[in-house]
Amino acid sequence: MTSEAERVYAPAARQALTAFGIEPAELRFISLTENVTFRVTDARDGLPLVLRLHRPWYHDIDALRSEHMWTRALVQAGIAAPEPLLTPAGEHFTQVEIAGMGERRWVGLARWVEGELLADVVARETDRQANAGHFRRMGTIMAALHDQATGWTAPAGFQRHRLDADGLMGPKPFWGPFWDHALLSPAERDMLLATRDRLHAALTRHGKAPRTFSLIHADLHPHNVLVNGMRATVIDFDDTGFGWHHYDLAVAFVAYQDHPDFTVFRDAWIAGYRSVRAISDGDLALLPMFMLVRNMAQLGWYHQRPELPRAAKLLPLKERICATAADFEPPI
Repeated sequence: MTSEAERVYAPAARQALTAFGIEPAELRFISLTENVTFRVTDARDGLPLVLRLHRPWYHDIDALRSEHMWTRALVQAGIAAPEPLLTPAGEHFTQVEIAGMGERRWVGLARWVEGELLADVVARETDRQANAGHFRRMGTIMAALHDQATGWTAPAGFQRHRLDADGLMGPKPFWGPFWDHALLSPAERDMLLATRDRLHAALTRHGKAPRTFSLIHADLHPHNVLVNGMRATVIDFDDTGFGWHHYDLAVAFVAYQDHPDFTVFRDAWIAGYRSVRAISDGDLALLPMFMLVRNMAQLGWYHQRPELPRAAKLLPLKERICATAADFEPPI
């Protein structure tokens, strides 16, 4: 699969590098997930870069440019994130054709970030308190990101999706109609539709106070953090949009909701967050609701991607959602 993906996408990657004014000393295929990623070594100075060929249906060019605007602003604010590069003409992206596929993709370039996924560090670590330290550190980083977002004025033309009541629990949620997943029985489908309506009403009542509703990463879990010594870098801003800070926290927590040390990890993350940015007990009381929202949204994500072989993860996710939703009443 790797060699075939490299054969298909490498010519387009080289074409994109020409538009960025880069002569590669090395072009190495990294992954084909939803986007296609290559590691590039610049022949001029030997510096590593990351090239991403974006999936053609997820974001338009205005949204992609906006992603780069925010990641550049985060870097300028001292938050470690991949720094995007521009073409000699000052463009954030170039578009290429994938030969033989009838497909055009936007391509962006950024500085490569060395490091190990935090998820792998946590999985390897046997000391509970050492892991708690990692999560506390991540809490400080998320709080700094929220501080920057709430104090930042987006440039004219900035466009990203909204993970508000409609974007999460509306009739056409951003990550797809989770209630239509084939795993659900008719009775489970009806239950999730009723739960969706209650959650939509609760989120609408909650409102969008600027204190807790801003740009968020929206996928900031330990698989999207690279650790290199004392430096932690947030990566993969593909899902960034306008949403509640509670949702960002819920995303981090659901990744470990079945871990035996979940409570330790959650409390360490919150302690780290509070060391940088205030969050009230009332806001924290909403986290179970936002965790259910995130789990339901994930089911929608899988529904939109039936080609993914994730049966082992899907059934436990579905069962957790249905067990929680059966008697769930929003706290607001």
